[in-house]
Amino acid sequence: MIDIGAILRHYKRKDIQEAIIENAKDREVAVKFGDKGFGRRPDILKYPKDVLELAKQGATSFHASEELWKNPLQLEPTLRTSELDKLRRGWDLVIDIDCDFLEYGKIAADLIVKALKYHGVDSVSCKFSGGTGFHIGVPFEAFPEKVHGKEIKDLFPDGPRRIAFYLKEMIKEHLAVEILKKEKVEEIIKKTNKKFSELVKNNVFDPSSLINIDTVLISSRHLYRMPYCFNEKTGLISVAINPDKALEFNKIVAKPENVRVSRFKFLDGSAKKNEAAKLIVQAFDFSIKKEEEIKAKNGREYIMPESALKEEFFPPCIKLILNGLEDGRKRSLFVLINFLSSVGWDYDSIEKLLNEWNKKNKEHLREVYLVGQLRYHKQHKKKILPPNCQNAMYYMEIGVCKPDNLCAKIRNPVNYSIRKTLYLRKGK
Repeated sequence: MIDIGAILRHYKRKDIQEAIIENAKDREVAVKFGDKGFGRRPDILKYPKDVLELAKQGATSFHASEELWKNPLQLEPTLRTSELDKLRRGWDLVIDIDCDFLEYGKIAADLIVKALKYHGVDSVSCKFSGGTGFHIGVPFEAFPEKVHGKEIKDLFPDGPRRIAFYLKEMIKEHLAVEILKKEKVEEIIKKTNKKFSELVKNNVFDPSSLINIDTVLISSRHLYRMPYCFNEKTGLISVAINPDKALEFNKIVAKPENVRVSRFKFLDGSAKKNEAAKLIVQAFDFSIKKEEEIKAKNGREYIMPESALKEEFFPPCIKLILNGLEDGRKRSLFVLINFLSSVGWDYDSIEKLLNEWNKKNKEHLREVYLVGQLRYHKQHKKKILPPNCQNAMYYMEIGVCKPDNLCAKIRNPVNYSIRKTLYLRKGK
């Protein structure tokens, strides 16, 4: 729990207020009130004094949309994609590096910055999240008007997802090399409490078990913590830093009493037009190629069951998720949507079950986020299987991997339900 005095002293500072307001321009803002959760949405921040007034009412942090809107106050959860496209004037790229270990997160941030500059992007900005991760930003002004014949402004969240996936794959080997330069696998196991099998795949060290670069959880009205705001879990401030010196970052500068507003601004909009053209074109080409390779490898697209499989045939991990969670809700939502659609559930039934599940969670996901993820999946129409069982980030780390006898014979939760259904039919 952050001391109310520390919160008021921080948000009382004029330079902090001005930095937050500058970042809020054309964005939807969500105000977090400690453990009470977020205030009403949509909301905006217009004047520096608003920051302090909200802090007096219990606000602990401010979060802004990656999307830039003509009028954020017109946003509603029920708006269709075409209506959102009319309201959206653009979007900034925010690469979210999530890592429980600051030293590894710094290496990932440094490599992402270098990868962006390799593609000719100079307007790169960076900030510490206030926890153990980093946000890397590229302003909308850096992108071309169109890619593959489509308006860039309408390519949200597909554009950021493809770029994040491309960059994640691009730095993967370099990330492994740089981490192993600092520590051996044995030392990493002791430090992180990870199993050898989680860290080493096919005799190669895999850093993705330590560092997550979000490529699937981005959705419309997706938010990031604004610069110079508190992180409620750590009591530290999300500070903008020199993107070229991420490796030198020290958390001591993020303590409220030490915070100084940096000359390096996060997403300040000062970019040359088309400087990110090479980046987005290559990201789309790369991700499309990967999709084709996966399709060719599988030989055919996944075929759904003729009728929706019942909950009694769901695997243990899915049943545990549906009981409600304390952590891992966003990853679990991704799993649930792909699982349910792959076992024959229609979208109305999926939405009903997800709403019931969300009420069981210790902290509810925002309705707009849940609806946005479901809408995105529905638009793409292709049925995508949920992550395979060996993907520790989606099952083991959430604490829902509790295998039974059948689990040893399958690779994916969907296979479990299909096999169990077939066994019972044969029995009858």
